[in-house]
Amino acid sequence: MRTTPDRLRHAISFEIIGILLVVPLGAVGFGMDARHIGVIAIAVATLATLWNYVYNLLFDRALKRWRGTVHKTLALRIVHALMFELGLLAVTLPMIALYLGIGLWQALVMDLAIVVFYLLYAFVFNWAYDRIFKLPDDA
Repeated sequence: MRTTPDRLRHAISFEIIGILLVVPLGAVGFGMDARHIGVIAIAVATLATLWNYVYNLLFDRALKRWRGTVHKTLALRIVHALMFELGLLAVTLPMIALYLGIGLWQALVMDLAIVVFYLLYAFVFNWAYDRIFKLPDDA
């Protein structure tokens, strides 16, 4: 399994790169001021960083118990990313609506666009991270 410093490097680098991508894309895509998108992105990134650490630790422990390894197949990576985003969506939806002063439906559309971006981003990032920072063979 991954060490705590490795998990922290993973979570922090994921969020920093994500913010650098989502702020300009979100400002253009939603037609909003980049500062508002930046506040949302930083708040969501902070929540996501905490959730990322807890979620991945729990997921890996369950996977190790269930399969005897934390190595993920393509199908497990898809399930992993979907479950992560659904848990995060439950918290971020009301936060986005309140901060931007928009309805829940508008916030849902915005949040879903962000989720789709992060689903793809999470898949690519985690695949690349596992290639760059290899797991030990006995993981």
